Amino acid sequence: MARKLTLFFSFFLVAWFTQLQRFLVFGHGEPKVPCYFIFGDSLVDSGNNNDLNTSAKANYPPYGCDFPEGVSGQNLGFKNFTPPYNTATNEDLSTGVNYGSGSAGILEDTGCHLGDRVSLERQLKNHESVVTRLALQLQNTEEHLKKCVYIINIGNNDFINNYLMPNNYPSSHQYNLEQYADVLQKHYTQHLKTLHRLGGRKIAVFGLGMLGCAPAEIEKYGTNGKPCVEWINDAVSIFNNRLKPLVDELNVVLPDAKFTFINMSNILAPRGGEPLPNKPCCLVREDGQCIPNSIPCPNRSLSVYLDSFHPTEIANRVLAQRSYTSIYTEDASPYDIGRFARES
Repeated sequence: MARKLTLFFSFFLVAWFTQLQRFLVFGHGEPKVPCYFIFGDSLVDSGNNNDLNTSAKANYPPYGCDFPEGVSGQNLGFKNFTPPYNTATNEDLSTGVNYGSGSAGILEDTGCHLGDRVSLERQLKNHESVVTRLALQLQNTEEHLKKCVYIINIGNNDFINNYLMPNNYPSSHQYNLEQYADVLQKHYTQHLKTLHRLGGRKIAVFGLGMLGCAPAEIEKYGTNGKPCVEWINDAVSIFNNRLKPLVDELNVVLPDAKFTFINMSNILAPRGGEPLPNKPCCLVREDGQCIPNSIPCPNRSLSVYLDSFHPTEIANRVLAQRSYTSIYTEDASPYDIGRFARES
C-alpha cells in the first residue's frame, strides 16, 4: 500500500540507491525481493545524521536538486521507500531499513573530527535491534531475512577522513598503505560475518570509488598534470584489490550465503571520449560541501561532482544501473545484484 514518508535527506547521494531500489522493488508486478537493508556512509545516508551533532549532513538546498522529491521536509510518495533507521516504525521493518551515516567508516574512530556518526559496528548493532523487533512480528524471521538484499557501501571515509588526515588521526603514522588495507580488511571481515550471523544471506559489498579524482583531494594535493591524484587512487586500489578475494573466501566459508563485490571504480571509470571535469558543480565551503542555498551549475549532466566529494545524479544512475545489471565482467563478481533478486 502506497504511503507517505516525511524525511530529511542528509545527502543528495541517496539518489543512487533509490535508483537501485527501483530495480528491486518498483518494477512492474510484485517486488523482486521482500526487503532491502542498506549500510554505509554519506553515499547512502538518507537522514540518519540529521539529529546528530555533526557537520556531516546536508539537509539543505542545493542537495536534492536532482532528486524527484527535492530536499528537506518533502513528503515522499515512493511505495515502500526504505526509511532511515532513526525514523523507521515497526511497520517499516519487514521491508527494510537504511542505516547509512555520513562520515562513518569501517573503523570506529573514522570521521570523529566531524562530530558524531554511526560507524559500521554501530549500524550492525542497530540492525540487531531491528532483527529482534522483527522476531516479535514474523513467524519465521530467519526465512524472511535470507530473501532480503543487503548492500554495504563504506570505507571511503577510512581514507578521506582518517588515513589522509595525518594531523587528526594516527593511522598514517602507524601503517603503510599495505598494512592499513590489511587492518581495514580484518575489521571488514568481522563486520560481514556479523551481518551473516544476523541473517544476511544476499550481501553486496561495494568497493571504493576513485577518491583521488575528488575535487577536494585534487585541490589539496595537486595532480602533477594528471587528471587525478594518482597515489590516492593507487591507495584505494590496494584496498579494493582485497575485497574480491574477501568475498570469494566468504562464499566458501559461509556456503549458505551469496556475497558479491561491486567494483565502483570500474563502473565509474571514464571510457572513451573526453573525461568530464573534476570540479564541484556548486559553490563549496571550506569542508567541501555546498554552500547552503547556493545555485548549482545549470547542466549537471556534464559534471561528475556536485560538491567536492560526492557525485552528481548522472554518476549515481550509472552506478545503480551497472551494479544491478553489469556490462563488463569487472563490474561485479561473482554476479551482479540483479542475480540476487532472481535466485532463491
